Amino acid sequence: MTFATTILTLYPEMFPGPLGASLAGRALGEGKWSCAAVQIRDFATDKHRSVDDTPAGGGAGMVLRADVVAAAIDAHADQRPLLAMTPRGKPLTQAKVRALAAGPGVTILCGRFEGFDERLFEGREIEEVSIGDYILSGGEMGALVLLDACIRLLPGVMGAASSGVDESFETGLLEYPHYTRPAIWEGRTIPEVLRSGDHARIDAWRHAQAETDTRLRRPDLWERHQGARVQSPSGARRRTED
Repeated sequence: MTFATTILTLYPEMFPGPLGASLAGRALGEGKWSCAAVQIRDFATDKHRSVDDTPAGGGAGMVLRADVVAAAIDAHADQRPLLAMTPRGKPLTQAKVRALAAGPGVTILCGRFEGFDERLFEGREIEEVSIGDYILSGGEMGALVLLDACIRLLPGVMGAASSGVDESFETGLLEYPHYTRPAIWEGRTIPEVLRSGDHARIDAWRHAQAETDTRLRRPDLWERHQGARVQSPSGARRRTED
């Protein structure tokens, strides 16, 4: 099954963009996913092909019109999730990415200017998604991030099925540090345990490093990880040893 993606945007030339290279580009050529970029301006009804207007109540910038954007949505809506990349959306997580990658594909709405007329979200089933607490020029870069995260999880895209298992966020922890040859670089050596050949020791070291890095670098993730550890399958609380 092809992971079908439709992007509603004022800049269709931005797609597939970087997703046309590397693993995603090869997967696109092999038909594992498809990319259809739709020009929202094609659904404007006036001779100037207007897609935006001044904010009601005054203020700086322009607002994307609900009627024009809704027409673009209605022309492409199907059983796939309809997402809008917005700063106020729910933060994108690896769990969400996995859920999307397991489905038939996505339709993504990319905003510009000051955003969308609020009535668009009242009149259509749209899930708002954010890739972080910062502002971009438009939703296209966020859409590329979301798509890249999904595409790499599609069957056959990564070289080995287990390639993504130990990566950051998959287990609730950041990924452990990696090393490769040369064994000594600028006086710094690869940790002895990784050269020991003792896979049990290596696994234990990697897990400990993942926990330490998460605790020091991302205390928010560590707190959630700790909460998950002390919750038993039955929902009862249990003690853990740190």
